[in-house]
Amino acid sequence: MRAMLALAFSLLTMQALGQDAPFRLELVADDLSSPIYAIAPSGDPRLFVVEQSGTIRILKDGAFLPEPFLDISGDISCCGEQGLLGLAFHPDYANNGRFFVNYTNILGNTRVTEFKVSDDPDVASPDPVRDLLRVAQPYANHNGGWIDFGPDGLLYVALGDGGAGGDPHGNGQNMRAELGKILRLNVDGGQPEIFASGVRNPWRNAFDGDLLYIADVGQGAWEEIDVLSVGDAGANLGWNIMEGEACFSPTRDCNQEGLTLPVHVYDHGDGCSITGGFVYRGGAIPALQGRYVFADYCEARIHSLLYADGAVSEVTNWSDHGVGRLNNITSFGRDSAGELYVTTGTSELFKIVPAP
Repeated sequence: MRAMLALAFSLLTMQALGQDAPFRLELVADDLSSPIYAIAPSGDPRLFVVEQSGTIRILKDGAFLPEPFLDISGDISCCGEQGLLGLAFHPDYANNGRFFVNYTNILGNTRVTEFKVSDDPDVASPDPVRDLLRVAQPYANHNGGWIDFGPDGLLYVALGDGGAGGDPHGNGQNMRAELGKILRLNVDGGQPEIFASGVRNPWRNAFDGDLLYIADVGQGAWEEIDVLSVGDAGANLGWNIMEGEACFSPTRDCNQEGLTLPVHVYDHGDGCSITGGFVYRGGAIPALQGRYVFADYCEARIHSLLYADGAVSEVTNWSDHGVGRLNNITSFGRDSAGELYVTTGTSELFKIVPAP
């Protein structure tokens, strides 16, 4: 009944705003436990939904399986900005069954850990293979949490600046610290390296070919989107010298030499915490093709933009064009066909589908 009411409300909202968007939001589930990400291995028809409380659930043939794919709820701290935060499948997952999760352990510290699937393809082995990365967290917030494999076969890991406010430990600009960085590493050996520095709390990133879209949550004034190519190793995205395109503190040196500034910003009149998404490469909604889809946790609207040749254009607020609004958008998801999903802090999973 709750699902039917939520869907009816969504449809009424869209009708009130006018049906001029090329897509709508279709409710898939409304009883999840803090869904925070959704992804699928290459070529796999299932969707794996990450629940912040410590489980990964499988959406298969339109319904969730009764048992979780993985349950590490007893090994994590949750919730707020802590918990099970990221999932990445090995590029050869179909053959080797390897996958990786990013979570905060019971002490609140970041772990990136490898697991393997069991003989049952719908259930993972409960025993971790090994920790790839261990990072102490000084505070409970700004853990980042996103992980994914790049086109270079390396695993990329997003780490926030360690928390509190204003980066009190200076981690963003400290090249000896792992916090405030995007790291990358070879999962078969070798030490992590810094791919990019100067991030505050990158909340959901996404590869599109050799480009990495980074949604970095701002401090008190600006939200930003950064775009780097895989060949841009060593880029400094500016935090805490800069917040967006503005100097963060007028009382300190604001030397922008060598910094890579964002491709898109918006101020806190339009939101308070960016939620990064994906560049749409599915086949169901041609009008979205090539557009980066994102949202804001506070603003309840879905946006897109087109990034090409170093410039942004066609910034669109779809929620004012017939899509409606969703409160507390925590993340986006993508299935193996390239179709997109939206998760919310109110336990919902929506699929972005063509408008009727």
